[in-house]
Amino acid sequence: MQLLDKLNPVQRQAVTHSGGPLLILAGAGSGKTRVLTYRIAYLVQECGVKPHQIIAITFTNKAAREMQERLADLVPNSRGMWVSTFHSACMRMLRRDGERVGLGKNFVIYDTSEQLTLIRESLHDLSITHDRFKPAMVHALISRAKNDLKSPEDYAREAGDYIEETVSSVYKLYQRKLLLNNAVDFDDLLWLMVELLQKNADVRVGYQEQFRHILVDEYQDTNRAQYELVRLLAAKHRNLMVVGDDDQSIYAFRGANLRNILDFEDDFPDATVIKLEQNYRSSQNILDAANAVVANNVGRKQKRLWTANQEGDLVQVFSADDERDEDYQVADEIELLHSQGRSYDDIAILYRTNAQSRVIEEAFLRKDIPYTMYRGVEFYKRREIRDIIAYLRLLIIPADGARFMRIVNVPRRGIGTTTLQRLTDYAEAQELPLLLAAEQASSISSLGKAPANKLLAFVEQVALWRGMTEYLNVAELVEALLDKTGYQASLEAEGKDPESLARLENLQEFISVAKEFCLRNPESGLDDFLAGIELLSDADTQAEGEAVHMLTLHTAKGLEFPVVFLTGLEEGIFPHSRALADEDELEEERRLCYVGITRA
Repeated sequence: MQLLDKLNPVQRQAVTHSGGPLLILAGAGSGKTRVLTYRIAYLVQECGVKPHQIIAITFTNKAAREMQERLADLVPNSRGMWVSTFHSACMRMLRRDGERVGLGKNFVIYDTSEQLTLIRESLHDLSITHDRFKPAMVHALISRAKNDLKSPEDYAREAGDYIEETVSSVYKLYQRKLLLNNAVDFDDLLWLMVELLQKNADVRVGYQEQFRHILVDEYQDTNRAQYELVRLLAAKHRNLMVVGDDDQSIYAFRGANLRNILDFEDDFPDATVIKLEQNYRSSQNILDAANAVVANNVGRKQKRLWTANQEGDLVQVFSADDERDEDYQVADEIELLHSQGRSYDDIAILYRTNAQSRVIEEAFLRKDIPYTMYRGVEFYKRREIRDIIAYLRLLIIPADGARFMRIVNVPRRGIGTTTLQRLTDYAEAQELPLLLAAEQASSISSLGKAPANKLLAFVEQVALWRGMTEYLNVAELVEALLDKTGYQASLEAEGKDPESLARLENLQEFISVAKEFCLRNPESGLDDFLAGIELLSDADTQAEGEAVHMLTLHTAKGLEFPVVFLTGLEEGIFPHSRALADEDELEEERRLCYVGITRA
């Protein structure tokens, strides 16, 4: 087979494995996708395996498409082969046999927005207020329960406190509503498929006979449900090849269980283990730095990346006085690189949290460096930042109707759409700004007493906040508003899901913006502060041509760039403050650093 000539000896060993459980520990940049696709080609062309007897599972649609494209060239007769994500594979199987677990043939899959709507309905039906039980928080807890294969009954039985007991009742009603609508959410696809296989021997045996060879990519990112699914499918023929890198396991917050890859040899005592340690991307100096960081972890499989590439430039370390100095040093270095002929497209800025992007953006805007953000929103366009800006803007321009409408019920104050429509109708009829019309709420005949009182209470609050502008500087005002409006408390009440924590970090970064403004402009007030922000917000930041790439470390996984800047390497930022007191979380921070270094 000529394809084997394109592989190094260790890759060739993996591709030509005779059968049985196989763990491929694939270091960053070691050619794991090639090994996966060549293994499939080898099975079909050399071993006589029928394409429909193979299932290859990836984590993203992009990875699945890439594998399909490569296989189209390698295995022209691949008709019937399953190459898909976990969710797509489960959906396909449930379309065939979902009636066994209560699904109709034409079940629909609810997206995140539809799931949250159903959770809101469930909270309302159970008379549970959103103040303490935010839909996003409840959604995250239900999702985690399903990924851990816990039914509503399991969750209720294990509930250990008031919050879990309440969520269990929402979970039960939410699931009932899904079934009534012949709908599932993304997590159901996995959970119900595992249940289907566990409870129906004929279905289980049928798929075990069909999928005689199972290949799983990014095995270190699997959760409990995915682990059980793979174990059930592979139980008979045991021709299971999993590919992953425990040193790149960075999704514990999404339910990924590192033990799945670390314990593979316990699950399959006769497993063959092959380590792909030759890196084709980075220089040896970069690999030495990455190896040195992750070597401090205890919970890992021993391996060391090496390369036949040149030793390369030394890893450069910048030391800065503060984040502003750091990011201006980065911007200066990028200007120098660009003047020497380096394309902006070759350069990536990596950071631990989205909140860190703010100072980098400002440095780039002031130096006219084009940039683009991966799966991110520019700092000043993020929802929580626009909300607090709307509060501040309303304090100096009470007639600003758009800002009034944005924040009058944020956080929730029981002022609904019907109330606001009647207020708007009155304001238009009287030719009044909305805030002034709200002052007259008790005179609006179409409003009941309760809605009118809620509007009047908000008006009184705005008056108090406006009074604070007389004696507080901008930074103090921002902190006071976040407290007095209940905005920060509402986010804190949503729990510790990643989205809520990221939004809280963004608010802390905005406070830093205000403090920095006060230090640099002690004589300036709120007007100047907001004017400066609006100028930055309106700048043409997302370049259409070549641009520097800005992205979080989690988003960067799987990507590569000729030049990488890893920013914010200081205790409390990276490693994150939440990780400092927990050794497992600190090990994940090291793995995240390893991922960042090996992007270069």
